[in-house]
Amino acid sequence: MSKKVHIAGVLFASIFGFTFMFSKVAMNYVSPIGLIAYRFLIAFLAFEALRLFKVIKIRFEKRHMKDLFLVALFQPILYFLTETYGLRITTSGEAGLMIAMIPIFVTILSSLILKEKPRFIQLLFILLSVGGVIFIQMFKVQDGIAFEALGYLLLLGAVLSAAFFNIASRNASKQLKPYEITYFMMLYGAVIFNLMYLVKLVSEGRIIDYVLNLYHVELVLPILYLGIVASIGGFFLVNFALSQAPAHITSIYSNLSTIVAIIAGTLLLNETLSYYHYIGSAMIIIGVYGTVRFRRYQPKLKKNV
Repeated sequence: MSKKVHIAGVLFASIFGFTFMFSKVAMNYVSPIGLIAYRFLIAFLAFEALRLFKVIKIRFEKRHMKDLFLVALFQPILYFLTETYGLRITTSGEAGLMIAMIPIFVTILSSLILKEKPRFIQLLFILLSVGGVIFIQMFKVQDGIAFEALGYLLLLGAVLSAAFFNIASRNASKQLKPYEITYFMMLYGAVIFNLMYLVKLVSEGRIIDYVLNLYHVELVLPILYLGIVASIGGFFLVNFALSQAPAHITSIYSNLSTIVAIIAGTLLLNETLSYYHYIGSAMIIIGVYGTVRFRRYQPKLKKNV
């Protein structure tokens, strides 16, 4: 496994870590589904411009469509829908507890479906890293956990969607380049979420808001980051890493985004650091390092294009 995979893992975790802050700012001006719609529209338009100017070449071949649809179905469509509506019923801390479980589900599913089985010592480090995220989130749930069955069911759907995305992307990378997979993710996301948002605005008699929202500079800047940097850059790096390394190793890097989000919140939103942030962050870093350090040798996926 090359250094490029480690760099990609740290980079996408850093990029996604800042999305929490930008999303928090943007949702002062637009609903969650509106934010997602604009995010993927901008991402697709930017990607399409790259294709039209022949910076990248995208193959529209029928034999690849099933794999691409499965990737896009799990991420972004099902993941963003279940996470967004799950968050509306639960708290961000409770959501964080559930989302932290993604690497565990990825490990289980990649072992069963892709036959990529981690070593026992890797399992211990994966649990340590996940435990670090849970440790931090537990302290953020100030008033305890008020169990909301529907909310937790939706968040479980988000966890499973993210886990299956890792499997689907890893499988699709046998025949497709990372930027091709990312392009179709942006295409499907732009179509589905913008249709949903337009239907919502029409039903509320606010269709003009689709354009008026973009007059807020405070909204446009977060959308540009979320659409171009996070959606294109972040997901490209995820797909690249998944094309080079086992899913359970790639997924563990995502836990680093918790640390980046904490740093961003402290430096830019004046949020307070507490002792549990330091302890949890140390657990995450050690867990990620151990998972990667004690990996089995994995040959690169054979391309069949």
